[in-house]
Amino acid sequence: MAHSGSTRYDSATRQLEKAVARTASGARSAVGVVAVVAALFGAVPPVSLGWLVPMLLVHLAWTALHLRVFLRALPLPHWLVAGDVAATVALCLAQVHLVPPEALNTGSSFVSGLVTMTIVLAGAQWRPRLAVPAGLAVAVSFAAGVRIASPTHDVTGPFGVNIVQLLAIVLLMALLRRSAVSADAFLRQSAQAEIALIVERLRREDELRQVSSIHETALHTLTMVGLGTYDRPSATLRAQAGTDLTALEKLRDQPTADSAPIALDALLDEVAGRADGLQVRRDLTPETVPGEVAERFARAVTEALANVALHAGVREAELVCGRRDGTIRVEVADHGRGFDQHRLPPDRFGVRGSILDTMRSLPNGGAAITSGVRGTRVSLWWRP
Repeated sequence: MAHSGSTRYDSATRQLEKAVARTASGARSAVGVVAVVAALFGAVPPVSLGWLVPMLLVHLAWTALHLRVFLRALPLPHWLVAGDVAATVALCLAQVHLVPPEALNTGSSFVSGLVTMTIVLAGAQWRPRLAVPAGLAVAVSFAAGVRIASPTHDVTGPFGVNIVQLLAIVLLMALLRRSAVSADAFLRQSAQAEIALIVERLRREDELRQVSSIHETALHTLTMVGLGTYDRPSATLRAQAGTDLTALEKLRDQPTADSAPIALDALLDEVAGRADGLQVRRDLTPETVPGEVAERFARAVTEALANVALHAGVREAELVCGRRDGTIRVEVADHGRGFDQHRLPPDRFGVRGSILDTMRSLPNGGAAITSGVRGTRVSLWWRP
């Protein structure tokens, strides 16, 4: 399938990104609030309020941004994570003014908690090529800040813990992302197979319509036999019976409709790609609809494109799919010879049956055709 923007399913990779953004922002918001409370309770000499208060205000502002991302389920911006890294590095290097010696010695400072949170946040949001340098910068700055505040303090243990945290989150996210990519590949193959099945079903329906458009149907043949037209063995009767049997077998083998969700854009892209003798320009916005709805759209578009190829006298058409005012709309347009749909002969079943009736019989669905000297536009719509 050529159309890369289609969505047959809600991508596993996209769902992973949403879950990571929501979880990381929620955790960062909680840790940020706890850090402010811990910093204020720990603000005893030699902590400098002149250093502590401005840095906590900046920290609170950044925490509020994370809380907004969490509450609104927004994507986690890269600049927000980069700001966390920069702010944490600054806090680490200023520990001599922000953290009392007792908290440094026990490793229980509010900065220590923020270091762990920032390393996890960077590892969860960024790929390893960014997450590892960022995590190392935070770990090194924390160790340097502790050494500046307390030159005799051993920083090897905390530094090693931070490195383990960094490697663990980077490895975990690599495994999760790889699993999501594998799941997407499987779902994409399933989508392509289902769309191919629908297109094949539409092709068979078209064949059956062509067979039923002539009068030599199975019912007609049985009627002639019943009336005694064939009172003896006949080669013509045998040939016609064979033709009728083939048509009935096609009807028997026709796949049944499925109401499972279908990527309408992907299905229409496939239909347009199979329009014989026609170059179809496509502008397809990703939309997922129930299978029955997708088939109605596809059947109507198939007929509309076939009419362009047969009657419009042009070799180009335009296919547009999108959503406006909550309604999914599909349009097929050409700049060829127009026609008066009110003067169509009775045998022109395609426009009435395969386009207008197909969409109008769909609940909340509809269709309209406008045609003139500047071409024809077939408008189809359905409101979920």
